[in-house]
Amino acid sequence: MSDFAPTEARLDVTRGKYPAFPRAPAILVRLIKHLYKEIHDEANAAMRPHGLNHPEYNILMMLYGAPDNTLSPSELAGAAGEKSANVTRLTTQLCEKGYIARAGSEDDRRKVALSLTAEGVALIERFLPDIVTLLQRQTRNLSAGEQAQLEGLLKKMLVGFGE
Repeated sequence: MSDFAPTEARLDVTRGKYPAFPRAPAILVRLIKHLYKEIHDEANAAMRPHGLNHPEYNILMMLYGAPDNTLSPSELAGAAGEKSANVTRLTTQLCEKGYIARAGSEDDRRKVALSLTAEGVALIERFLPDIVTLLQRQTRNLSAGEQAQLEGLLKKMLVGFGE
């Protein structure tokens, strides 16, 4: 578990040096950064036995979450929160592993469709029990109500980035 106290102490020193520094927003942003690192590290550890890393897992799960297991590269980039260049690299790796396939879109031949293969679906269904356990462990200290409240607050914060 990560100890946040040293980061908090440094933010307090910063505020002492620059009193206008907004402590509460800085703490929130740093907490989110620390949580991301912990989540990323744990997901990498959970995916390692399956020959995947966290970004590859995210790509696979975004495709799995699509009704027909298919998305365009731009839809996938938005869903996975990745830059398009990174999506290209990740999808190339996943194609080479046989977990996704690229094809021309049926609607517009200029567009590319990325779809899970049967092997990709089987892989996801093998690792999902581990992911369920991981997600439950990561949120175990929050009640269902607190999880819903945090979800709402984080979504509210996210909306602010688009304004």
